[in-house]
Amino acid sequence: MLRKLGFLTIGLFDEADPRRGHESTLEIIELGERLGFDSAWLRHRHLQFGISSPVAVLAAASQRTSRIELGTAVIPLGWENPLRLAEDLATLDLLSGGRINPGVSVGPPMHWDRVKDALYPGTAEAEDFSYARVERLLSAVRGEPVTSFSGYEGFEQFSDRVQPHSPGLASRLWYGGGSLPSARWAGEHGMNFLTSSVVKAEESLPADFEHIQHAHIREFRACHPDGDRARVSQGPVVIPTDSATPAQAAKYREYAEKRLPRTLVPQGPARLMFAPDIVGTSGEIAERLSANAAFREIDEVAFALPFTFEHDDYVQILTDMAEHLGPALGWSPAAAR
Repeated sequence: MLRKLGFLTIGLFDEADPRRGHESTLEIIELGERLGFDSAWLRHRHLQFGISSPVAVLAAASQRTSRIELGTAVIPLGWENPLRLAEDLATLDLLSGGRINPGVSVGPPMHWDRVKDALYPGTAEAEDFSYARVERLLSAVRGEPVTSFSGYEGFEQFSDRVQPHSPGLASRLWYGGGSLPSARWAGEHGMNFLTSSVVKAEESLPADFEHIQHAHIREFRACHPDGDRARVSQGPVVIPTDSATPAQAAKYREYAEKRLPRTLVPQGPARLMFAPDIVGTSGEIAERLSANAAFREIDEVAFALPFTFEHDDYVQILTDMAEHLGPALGWSPAAAR
């Protein structure tokens, strides 16, 4: 039974009119709340035509919604100072009334050799992109000391921990992982776990997406203090066609067909495996998901919206998810609970 239904968007925009794209994303989040979705998540893109500052966009969304949870999937910490990010996240969480679910990941930024001089001039080689970066963020969000000084200096008062502090935020931090080591690390450190439509085909596992993702979920929970109650969210691309026009349905199927070859074998040196997109009626999608071993392990999802569709397409897809697909999976809108 699906307990929490969410969606994920990249927030694409036209370089010549970026405001329109950001406004479209905010309108989609508002629609998600009206439809009863439990959460809306923003994907993070740097030096691309997608949302580069999800904290800022979610701050705006927090003032245009009142109930829906707001998340990031994910913030790449290689671009961030963990202490400064902790300040931003705590501020956002307080503004939202405690609705923020920050998802993060580690590793060097994409195209590192070409961007490092702009991002970390003079210090690039000293940067640590390991899990230690997440640990710094966790420590700061939890309210642990980040400086040896506190008290007054003249008329100004200083704290030894990040301000503002938002109680409960640390328990809503997620790690976006696609490998057994990342699943294990997230579990050992008591985080929540985001697993998406991309995983690594490690030599210890068969090169089968469903099998790999299922193994990651089981590994995460085996290492987590909460065991089988530890939170996991799955993020496949599913496109219901219940109310789609014939032209929309044809476009959706063409989109999925073009992306299908990459799902057949591991891709590139990292041996990445991609889940196939699922296009069809809500009944057909529910049947396929219910037969998926990884999906049967979880009770919350953040279905990923395709990157390149139009605003009206997203309205149709989200409406069908809320009115048809969610109920077919045992979910009920927030207002009906």
